[in-house]
Amino acid sequence: MELWEKTVESETLFEGKIVTLKLDKAQLVNGRIARREVVEHPGGVAVLPLFDDGTVSIVRQFRYPFQAVVTELPAGKLEKGEDHRPAALRELEEEVGVTCGKLTYLGCLYLSPGFSSEVLHMYLAQDLKQGACHPDDDEFLEVERVPFAQLARQVMDGEIVDAKTVALVLKVKQLLGL
Repeated sequence: MELWEKTVESETLFEGKIVTLKLDKAQLVNGRIARREVVEHPGGVAVLPLFDDGTVSIVRQFRYPFQAVVTELPAGKLEKGEDHRPAALRELEEEVGVTCGKLTYLGCLYLSPGFSSEVLHMYLAQDLKQGACHPDDDEFLEVERVPFAQLARQVMDGEIVDAKTVALVLKVKQLLGL
């Protein structure tokens, strides 16, 4: 069977700073029309900064939708049309004050393909130099360095629930055999 859906109508319901919400009508393979709610997002980056001593910089920040503090790797939103590699370097320096000599691209993730266009690009940063953090004016973070093995255990134990962090930790664990 050929799989496809064709947009036949699209209505923008909301345009915000980060997302645009659309309500579409799509023609399905069988000819029927279905409603599709779509959240358009410019995408983002996440970086695992791995120091020579085997530690990783993580951030803790309050995440409003969950009304909770979430432990994550440094990450951020892309500006419209922005290349993800320089964005990864920017977020690394802003959030944890780190510059790197080696930045390895580890692919991308579709975070919620059932309704969102967000694509997250993942990087491993090595050969690191610690400096000062420069968070955005509306960004409040606690930064900590933890052993990679501890972070991987927290992922496997379900203590770390942030999807990008889980995926990136597991990719690096597999890639480097840690």
